[in-house]
Amino acid sequence: MPAKTNDRLQNEVIYSVFVRNHTQEGTFRALIGDLPRIHDLGCDIVWLLPIHPLGVKNRKGSLGSPYANLDYRGINPEYGTMEDFRALVDAIHAEGMRCMIDVVYHHTSPDSVLWQTHPEWFFRKPNGTPGNHVGDWSDVIDLDFDQPELWDYLIESLVGWAHIVDGFRCDVASLEPVAFWERARAAVAEVNPDCVWLAETVHRSFGAEMRRRGLTYMTDTEGYRAFDIEYSYDIWETFERWLAGTTPLSHLLDLLDFQDSVYPAGFNKLRYLENHDQPRIASHVTDDAALRALTALIYFLKGTTLIYAGQEVGCDHVPTLFDRDPVDWTVRHDLAPLMRQLSALKHERLGADDLLRYVADDEHDIALVYRQPAPGTHAVEAGADQPDTTHDISGQPSSYLGVFPLRGSGAEVAVDLPDGAYRDFLTDTDVPVANGRLTCGSAPLILAY
Repeated sequence: MPAKTNDRLQNEVIYSVFVRNHTQEGTFRALIGDLPRIHDLGCDIVWLLPIHPLGVKNRKGSLGSPYANLDYRGINPEYGTMEDFRALVDAIHAEGMRCMIDVVYHHTSPDSVLWQTHPEWFFRKPNGTPGNHVGDWSDVIDLDFDQPELWDYLIESLVGWAHIVDGFRCDVASLEPVAFWERARAAVAEVNPDCVWLAETVHRSFGAEMRRRGLTYMTDTEGYRAFDIEYSYDIWETFERWLAGTTPLSHLLDLLDFQDSVYPAGFNKLRYLENHDQPRIASHVTDDAALRALTALIYFLKGTTLIYAGQEVGCDHVPTLFDRDPVDWTVRHDLAPLMRQLSALKHERLGADDLLRYVADDEHDIALVYRQPAPGTHAVEAGADQPDTTHDISGQPSSYLGVFPLRGSGAEVAVDLPDGAYRDFLTDTDVPVANGRLTCGSAPLILAY
């Protein structure tokens, strides 16, 4: 892991916003009014999907994808001016949150500033024309990272933005050399040593295809040399199969345990149920109780939690990337109160270096996750960075058992706890354990022990 990775990221929440579709106006200034609500959800970082101008050539839809970048150093005029953007960042900071922007360094639009000024920095097809390695990305052309001057330009651009913002979400970061990201991080640290680096790593099947084609592919393990946080796409396809009912829960939980065993100490996987590239979780899971259990699970797991705007109201439609398609803020599932509770748990009670153990009840699709402090963790003094609420009445760090009925129906389950009564963090009531078993209803439980 990078030496400067901050452990607090393990206990934070990122809120993802597509400016075009977040409000009816679709502007930086309009977003400012929603920041108090976002902060009240318990969010720490606002991640803005790309804010740069968009290309016109080969544009998809009427407005184009924010990932078909025209100019890495400009602002999308549809959203406002640079002054408007700075006002938004200032407002995010005033709310006590940080601002992360999306950077797309794998490709540009076919009519980008870079193509017009440095065509030698682009991948060429056998016929000499610019192109890309992924066929359905027809609105972009790929950059050629064998060009050292390209590295200089991109890193200079990042350093410029690092004077304004607090972090970068790096699009398809796995398709660029890890040495580039290491150099970029070092340069940015000169002006912003606390900058947060989030990598969109790729599905395992996509990575395997890149290897078969002899293309650059940074593994997740390699990525942790430069990044603080990585996507959980390494297990996403298994999660999708579990949602579809074609693979058991135990398989998914085994992969969570596998992550603990293969990645560097302090690794941080982004925990999410949806993002702007994936279907809304509420389109898969319509049962309110199941949705709440899944939401509780992603907050309880080790790693930074991601919420995509609209998830808190159970939105079941992903806004298109190519047209005006404002988020439907109709409340289908009111998850905001639960998210506030879970954020408080994450911020105040869960340790960044906790040890996790996973048990699956495959018959009922109930996940049991045990979190306990790492050996040698001690109570902290008042006023230290970690709140005293992470400790029980004896002053020792608390352990927790999360019980998550992921299909929204309860059952009696075996637990590795002595018989007795255990306080549930979510309801502030006692839950009895007798003969090594407890009965859970449809709601998740988070028990201190």
